Amino acid sequence: QKATGGANGRGKMATRAGTSFQRRARSKRAPVPGTRPSLHNGQLLLSTGVPSLDYLIGGGLAVGTLLLVEEDRYESYSRMLLKYFVAEGIVCGHSLLIASAKDHPEEILQDLPAPLLDDVIEIKESTKETEDNMADITSAAALQDSMSIAWRYQNLPVVQTALTSSSRFGHYYDVSKTMSPELQHSVNCHSFFRPDEVPLDVAAAEFSNMNFGYVKLLRAIQRVIREEGFDGSSPQTKQRNILRIGIHSLGSVLWGDDVGLNENPESAYSLTRFLYALRGLLRTSLSACMITVPAYLIQNKAVIGRVVKLSDTVIGLESFNASERETNPIYKDYHGLFHVRQLPRLNCLISDVPDTKDLAFKLKRKLFTIERLHLPPDLSDTVSRSSKQDVAESAKLLSSGCGGVASGNKHLDF
Repeated sequence: QKATGGANGRGKMATRAGTSFQRRARSKRAPVPGTRPSLHNGQLLLSTGVPSLDYLIGGGLAVGTLLLVEEDRYESYSRMLLKYFVAEGIVCGHSLLIASAKDHPEEILQDLPAPLLDDVIEIKESTKETEDNMADITSAAALQDSMSIAWRYQNLPVVQTALTSSSRFGHYYDVSKTMSPELQHSVNCHSFFRPDEVPLDVAAAEFSNMNFGYVKLLRAIQRVIREEGFDGSSPQTKQRNILRIGIHSLGSVLWGDDVGLNENPESAYSLTRFLYALRGLLRTSLSACMITVPAYLIQNKAVIGRVVKLSDTVIGLESFNASERETNPIYKDYHGLFHVRQLPRLNCLISDVPDTKDLAFKLKRKLFTIERLHLPPDLSDTVSRSSKQDVAESAKLLSSGCGGVASGNKHLDF
């Protein structure tokens, strides 16, 4: 009893005295809206406005990095990606800076796609699943009778073409509708239109080996970053926010750059210096940038290599408009090929490599999607005998993951 009483007494004394150990509380700083940390390297990510593109580049575009888009020949789909990027910034409440030398930034804002509500998306997806299930049930009996040749493929898994992540990030948009003016003007938007910013008498002049239009654009970006506190030099008046920078058709003749007309690599110094200075501004601020470049106009591969090395993430769009592939039966379900040129290496030694390189994009149900490109199981019923040779030549462009390609003039051999 004495021992028990002594232990109780010492416990009461320890309770009264307390302890110096304190549980470390989590930081009460509010997260930046429209962002999430990366599961691979802990980098802060934001959505590009296209969920399938976010999946390909590692979950989203890292804050402080540059995304370079190689334009297609008619600039229709690259311009659409830029609109998705700007529209996602408006929905998330981010600040914007739009620069262009062809279309006025106000025209780009007025042509943004309208966001889709979450409940509308869920209803559409559930309706689509119900329709697909009913179609599978009604056609199951017919398939059992008709599959007399391909019976060995019945138990093979279905090819998953959609690029989706387990966690939802970003929003969906309807390209057939435009965003409401109230939503467009709900965020702080800065514009840079080169014809208004650069006088005609100094348009062709160069300052410190850089195009004067590029110099003015860098000063405008630097001024917005410093005045609104995106670099941390002055605290932001409200909660922390992100600056999204969208630059349309950089390096074209309208920007006063002759990199596409002159094959001499010396003429590329103006564009490369601008990209080098821009990355320095992005690395030291809460900002992210998407740039579209008409790479098909640059004939010198050395210039393209420098531009790619000075960017973090590089993707390319190859449209089928007015090309031979538009009538090719292999690409009948797609509008173009999608190329991943380069992925960033942030806080790690290697980048997140996608599981496939055979990618294609299309406008599906008013949505821009990127899918895995795979060959159909049989082309003999849909392709004429005279065009099988063309089909075989086109199939050689794909990787061997979709099946072997027969040699000679034969068509696909699975």
